[in-house]
Amino acid sequence: MKETLIRALSGLIYVLLLIGCLFNAYAVMVLFFVFGLICLGEFQKLIQLKSIVPYFIFILLYSVFGSWQLLLNTNMGLDEATQILTVISIFVQLFLIKDLFSTKKIPLFITKRFILSTFYISSAFVFLVLIANYQTPYNPNILLGSFILVWVNDSFAYLVGKNFGKQKLFEKISPKKTVEGFLGGLFFSCISSYFIATFTQTLSFTNWLILSIIISVFGTLGDLIESKFKRQASVKDSGIIMPGHGGLLDRLDSIIFAAPFIYLFLRILQYVS
Repeated sequence: MKETLIRALSGLIYVLLLIGCLFNAYAVMVLFFVFGLICLGEFQKLIQLKSIVPYFIFILLYSVFGSWQLLLNTNMGLDEATQILTVISIFVQLFLIKDLFSTKKIPLFITKRFILSTFYISSAFVFLVLIANYQTPYNPNILLGSFILVWVNDSFAYLVGKNFGKQKLFEKISPKKTVEGFLGGLFFSCISSYFIATFTQTLSFTNWLILSIIISVFGTLGDLIESKFKRQASVKDSGIIMPGHGGLLDRLDSIIFAAPFIYLFLRILQYVS
């Protein structure tokens, strides 16, 4: 009972902190900067990378993309730089998906460790900020809706899987995940997309429906990939910062992996609309 209460309290604090900061552009910048540093530290422990270089790379990426217009007084070059970052990040994540399905262990030679820390972890927080600033003037509802879809997907995947799950999704990596749970999370995410579209008035229901599928699929893959990293490192959680939940990376693994794909979809919308 005490453990459940601690878990619920720490989870509530996390959600309130996140939602509270989302409604101020500067607070979002600070929050994701701190979250990024914490997740990067937890990830480096998982892949056994002892170096301060990834921190400098994160600070550089975050500072440049977060304050490009402020520093240079222009958006010239930002669009091209963002496209390059998007392409590289998605390619790195596609290779992680390949490693998830095709190898017993994710290869972690030294160069790949630096690549992953940069284009899997660090760039994800850049994309979260870019998603938050997608609309002008600042409107956090698209990012908030994306987080809600992650939470709905995770919650219903757990509930459906626990009560009706029989077919294992990826037993060697995450024994508790089931195909039924995944489909349940996807179904209720799709249902939730209608209400998010109605109440946020940001994107059409069709676009939110597509986003719900993107988030459910890539969020689940992100959860599985982080689970594989933890299994390779022989640890249960990525950290201890959230009592009852583990590390911050454990809570953000889904949105971290989905973020580049969410941003890519939003960019495509800009060109076709």
